[in-house]
Amino acid sequence: MTDQSNPPRPHDGEETTDSSLFERASSTFGFDPFRPAPVPGKLDDLTMKRARAVRRAAVPDDVRTEPEIARTHDAEDRGTKSVPVAPVPTVIEGPGAAVRFSGEAHPIDRSRLRERGLIVPEAKNSALLEEFRIVKRQLHAVADQRGTAMSRRVLVCSPLPGEGKTFCSVNLALAMANERDSEVLLVDADFAKPSVLSALGLPKGPGLLDALSDPSINAEDLVMGTDIPGLWILPAGNPTDADSEWLASARTTDVLNRLTMGAPHRMVIFDSPPALAASPAAELAKHVGQVLLVARADQTGRSALEDAVDLLGACPDIKLLLNAAHFSPSGRRFGTYYGYEG
Repeated sequence: MTDQSNPPRPHDGEETTDSSLFERASSTFGFDPFRPAPVPGKLDDLTMKRARAVRRAAVPDDVRTEPEIARTHDAEDRGTKSVPVAPVPTVIEGPGAAVRFSGEAHPIDRSRLRERGLIVPEAKNSALLEEFRIVKRQLHAVADQRGTAMSRRVLVCSPLPGEGKTFCSVNLALAMANERDSEVLLVDADFAKPSVLSALGLPKGPGLLDALSDPSINAEDLVMGTDIPGLWILPAGNPTDADSEWLASARTTDVLNRLTMGAPHRMVIFDSPPALAASPAAELAKHVGQVLLVARADQTGRSALEDAVDLLGACPDIKLLLNAAHFSPSGRRFGTYYGYEG
């Protein structure tokens, strides 16, 4: 069993200046520093690091694919041998108009946000907001560079429970809602233990699982509006014992395509169950272009991270986010420049 009580610390001599959350997580756990994955015209002339074996879903021959560069590697084998990269399914957006959300606007409970240490939209800038501004900017950059519907879907996950994936997904959505030229849909995809509605103080209602199990229901009709401009919520829906099977069905592709079709300025964030605790995370990874894997500084072990990366390997772009870090290798503290702390 992985010892998660003593997380690794950065090695002596590592470069830590101006490191972001992604880079701090990579430094702590030994993964490559974050950078947007390039999309080369061909892979024949590229020399890449040897990738760890990952399980990937079979891709139908009639699905258009785009090449990607493997982002993870075996920590014990840092050779430079060329490796084949599995093709990545690309969502082809149709010419139809974007699906609009028109759900009733529900008020977000600001006092609950404060109690749970979440970003409060109307409050002064905080160190927490600054951190998630950096996170969202890097996710937006990848989505803008690739320009596909798949790249605008982000799965927020963790290896095990209690590592802060819902905390990060809600804060990320709140930070993205501040954008002037885009909107964000936060999907509660943790069907066994949904907590997004509770965190925001929203009422329960039907959601994604209902749309997957009933072809007569359109997912966009179940999206809740909020009193925060640009923030939309899709609940998990009524629980079922076959959530993983519904996610593996062909209808999932149709439902998720409608959420992003013709909407180049809409980001979709999925708060999924932990990868090593429930199977839906691995299924959802097949339908997103970016995965944000949350590691808790005082809890997550390296073996758990590597196992989670394997299970989420259907997504070609997995980033690490270090949560609950009480140290900064560079000594940096966001907030001091603007005169605020915490």
